[in-house]
Amino acid sequence: MRSRTPDRQCADALELARAAAEETAGAELVGDHLGVVADGDRVVTHLFDCKLIGYRGWRWAVTVARASRARTVTLDETVLLPGPDALLPPEWVPWSERLRPGDLGPGDLLPTEAEDLRLEQGYTPEADGAPEAPEVPEPEELVEPDEPRRAEIAAVADELGMRRARVLSRYGLHSAADRWEEHYGSKTPMAQSAPASCVSCGFLVPIAGSLRQAFGVCANEFSPADGRMVSLAYGCGGHSEAAVMPKPPRPAPPVLDEMGADSLEVEVEAEAEVESGDSAE
Repeated sequence: MRSRTPDRQCADALELARAAAEETAGAELVGDHLGVVADGDRVVTHLFDCKLIGYRGWRWAVTVARASRARTVTLDETVLLPGPDALLPPEWVPWSERLRPGDLGPGDLLPTEAEDLRLEQGYTPEADGAPEAPEVPEPEELVEPDEPRRAEIAAVADELGMRRARVLSRYGLHSAADRWEEHYGSKTPMAQSAPASCVSCGFLVPIAGSLRQAFGVCANEFSPADGRMVSLAYGCGGHSEAAVMPKPPRPAPPVLDEMGADSLEVEVEAEAEVESGDSAE
């Protein structure tokens, strides 16, 4: 059980504790003595202020101890520990939660979890297996010339990409579709101001699979979505038929008649004042 009262001889070994802290960190990084803490019977930790830049509130903790009935105090360990008001780093987050799109660089490896919800089992190796050696038929046995062999079927499956260990699950398909729709979908400002949608654009490259009815790849180098998966409802000003699309009619320019004259009505009171002025003269 830990003793509440520090051992007197261990508590008095201040010079030994400071020397150990200065040997570990350097004399310029060890500050004032902050106190002692009893860690057990004849085990005491001396605390010194840390002057290391960026470690505000941290303390050098030097633990000393002595054996039973011994008068010599020995050094146990020296560590840097945070104090009550220490500046601590943010809580550690697993890499799988810190990873963001675009973080993967050349040479980086991104392992996929075995229970990834975005993937599901593709083919079963046990059911497929390696191509078996062809059996030598007996003389009375006849082999049909058009009978497909397992090795030939496996070769065709490899060519079509059908022998993948895992494929996208329904959740993975929906997740990808939502992500693509958010960045290059019909509700983006670019699509709202486009003259037409990608479904009628000649730069759209169709894709295979179940998402081909909703997405394609843009192949217009001048489009902001070049090389990206775009929704068929997306669109931009780089549409292949933008130049030949009918433009909205514009109102005719105003016509100015410079040959005719506009009639000007003169008030009667103004004419009467003019006539009275002439008669007075």
